Amino acid sequence: MTSPYILAAVLIIQVFCAIFFVSDILISILGLPIGPINWQVHEFIEIGAALGLILGVVVGLLAVRQARRRTARVEDQLRAASGAFLELLEERFATWGLTPAERDVALFAIKGMTTQEIANLRSTSEGTVKAQTNAIYRKAGVSGRPQLLSLFIDDLMDDALAPARASQLAVAVK
Repeated sequence: MTSPYILAAVLIIQVFCAIFFVSDILISILGLPIGPINWQVHEFIEIGAALGLILGVVVGLLAVRQARRRTARVEDQLRAASGAFLELLEERFATWGLTPAERDVALFAIKGMTTQEIANLRSTSEGTVKAQTNAIYRKAGVSGRPQLLSLFIDDLMDDALAPARASQLAVAVK
């Protein structure tokens, strides 16, 4: 909507307007010996400067409105991505046949919690949590927490790259 060129042009106009108004005031206050300008020309310059400032306000409001819309759209996309990640977790957990306790432990592990923190949250011993994490790793076919997390990151990256791959295939087919 508001291109960078329009914003730059309005900014330049506003700078000239500010210079005009400030120099006009300084000339009056300091009594600088500047040759008189025809009062009609002076009034036209003042009207033009005022219009330039008003234009800046209008373009500024449009830019703020556009930024708010973009922010709302990005927040919606983030909520959708969060929901998609949760769905992905649930799908994987079901595929692996995790028990409800293992699901909780896996979720806490993916969030980055330590074995002790998970044990405290679940009111179990660290040994129980270690046994559950080992069962999760075995069922997921990974050797540890970094690989477990990597499975989900790979899935999300594949989803993000899917549109790009589809467009590459469409170009290659043509």
